[in-house]
Amino acid sequence: MSFTWRYLVRPDGSFCRIGNLNGSLDNVSDEELARLHPERDEDEQPARPCSRCGTELLLHWHGPLMTGVWMELCPACDAHRPAARAFIQWHRDPDRDPKALAKLFEDWEIETMHAHGWARAPQPEAPPSPPAHLRLVPRGHG
Repeated sequence: MSFTWRYLVRPDGSFCRIGNLNGSLDNVSDEELARLHPERDEDEQPARPCSRCGTELLLHWHGPLMTGVWMELCPACDAHRPAARAFIQWHRDPDRDPKALAKLFEDWEIETMHAHGWARAPQPEAPPSPPAHLRLVPRGHG
């Protein structure tokens, strides 16, 4: 079983992250994904002040499950952190590249979680494929 994320970036820069279990969304276009995950009403996610300085956040996000961390992207407080700074620049760029979002978000998430005392566990390695000369085939077919 594999698990990755699909990111859907809307024209205004808002986005959603959708779990992609076993590549089930690999062949779903961004347009189809947008229909499955319509934009939220502005009333659902009101602007939020930074818990550190009170400035309006660019982004607020729940940290990984069971961590209890609330991640905040604040242009005033986070500009000194490399991953946050890159994400802030992307977020403010009117010509933002949607393809860059996954790496920027994940780098920011790792950096933010590290600041809260968490580290991402390494991904398990896939077992190596057997060498071609050891591949087993039914008798009479090889």
